[in-house]
Amino acid sequence: MAEPRRTVTFSPPDVSPDDIDAVAEALRSGWITTGPRTKKFERAIAAKSGAARAATFSSATMALECALRALGIGPGDEVITSAYTYTASCSCICHVGATPVLCDVAPGSYEMDYGQLASLVTERTRAVIPVDIAGRMVDYRALFAALEGAARSGAWHPAGRSSLATEAEAAARRPLVLSDGAHSFGAAYDGAPSGSVADLTAFSFHAVKNLTTAEGGALAWRKGLFPDEELYRQLMLLSLHGQTKDALAKTAAGSWEYDIAFPGYKCNMTDLQAALGLSQLQRYDAMVARRHAIVAAYEQGLADLAIEVLAHEGSGSGVEAPFRSSAHLMLTRLVGADEAFRNRFIEQLADRGVAANVHYKPLPLLTAYRNLGFDAAAFPNALAQYRNEVTLPLHTSLSDEDVAYVIEAAHGAYGDAQEAR
Repeated sequence: MAEPRRTVTFSPPDVSPDDIDAVAEALRSGWITTGPRTKKFERAIAAKSGAARAATFSSATMALECALRALGIGPGDEVITSAYTYTASCSCICHVGATPVLCDVAPGSYEMDYGQLASLVTERTRAVIPVDIAGRMVDYRALFAALEGAARSGAWHPAGRSSLATEAEAAARRPLVLSDGAHSFGAAYDGAPSGSVADLTAFSFHAVKNLTTAEGGALAWRKGLFPDEELYRQLMLLSLHGQTKDALAKTAAGSWEYDIAFPGYKCNMTDLQAALGLSQLQRYDAMVARRHAIVAAYEQGLADLAIEVLAHEGSGSGVEAPFRSSAHLMLTRLVGADEAFRNRFIEQLADRGVAANVHYKPLPLLTAYRNLGFDAAAFPNALAQYRNEVTLPLHTSLSDEDVAYVIEAAHGAYGDAQEAR
């Protein structure tokens, strides 16, 4: 095959000159660890997400883990998450010593089967971690209804191991919902932004995310459920060795004295990261709008192929509420295809200079989770979703010409993959 006319990368970071200037200014300021920019970024995240408050971390994975620890979740407890997700949604459960329970997705869906979810709830269930895959928030009405039904049936009752969890469980009257919103910052469900719907939501600002701080994450929580100052204090202690004062607090005159409340972790965000995040926030709405425009172009351009595209906006049906995603990933499925065809299609795209990916390999297919005793055969719907899923490039560095080329390449790759059968 001839050299491709164009190269389209999968997910490069969108870093502007203003972003670079903001980081340089932070470097010149003398504050390069947790400082005033980090605190300002936390306030901006909370405001953008409609949350009561937000706390920043070195990653979304640590945001999830610290949330579980602040809620006192550990050995003897169960936490349910999706079988169709990245390892971070589940590894945090293992890190705290709790038992992960995997739920299959519904047929033809990337979301957990809420009927099965209800059946998995036991008296040991302390939390559920749904996954806002591709930036589309899950159907929280259906999720909450399933958990409330399980609680009413007597399968679950409040038994929090920390005062924070005990009070929140009693108020919610169901297991707590800690959303893996790594993809969904800026998304909305029934008019409410991600960060204000689930009890707690972990965001990612990794290099490939819509809004990046290079590495980094945050935990937001909804209003009225937790004592905000106490939860924030616990999270900050967890993120900085259990130390009662961070570097910024210790700069006040005569404020060197500190204590170590418990042996915590070292997973705080820095002012360099926050400076980048604050700069990106100024153009974030435009970035998401551009992503949606690209999604619309893909939907139109691929309509004549047997390719199913995940909807990123809709009015909903049944119990599902209106939604608008953050348009983080362009998930597609090759209708009726198997893994061999899917892999040939990806290879043919690569031959044409287009990078594609697969999101995700279900957890029971991975060695770590097989070793925990999970059998992929027990999750048939997740396997069916995975076998023919292809993720196309979706990022704000794509030009209209790039998008048109990807659509053209997809047509050629699809035809060649069929001929190779």
